[in-house]
Amino acid sequence: MENSADNVRSQMRKGVLEYCILCILAKREAYASVIIEELKAANMIVVEGTLYPLLIRQKNQGLLTYRWEESTQGPPRKYYCITDKGRSQLSEMDNAWQEMVDAIAKLKL
Repeated sequence: MENSADNVRSQMRKGVLEYCILCILAKREAYASVIIEELKAANMIVVEGTLYPLLIRQKNQGLLTYRWEESTQGPPRKYYCITDKGRSQLSEMDNAWQEMVDAIAKLKL
């Protein structure tokens, strides 16, 4: 059973996952498994069942696009790419994140 601190961490992670996805794709295009690996490496635990709805929502908002590429190891892979609109959204999220960090820092003084 999750304790209170774990639940808070989980809720905070969920709140920033879309931001994290844009951060990853701003560096380079990637397919879902790579996005999950990067999130896990950053201790942002996520499973495919959580990731795919976020990718679909971001695609429908025009923040991402994708292309299919043949794979030597199995079926073709869907590579996600950030769009210009996505980069603009990421910039706004960067600013909002910094404002939040600054506000919390002031509250802790």
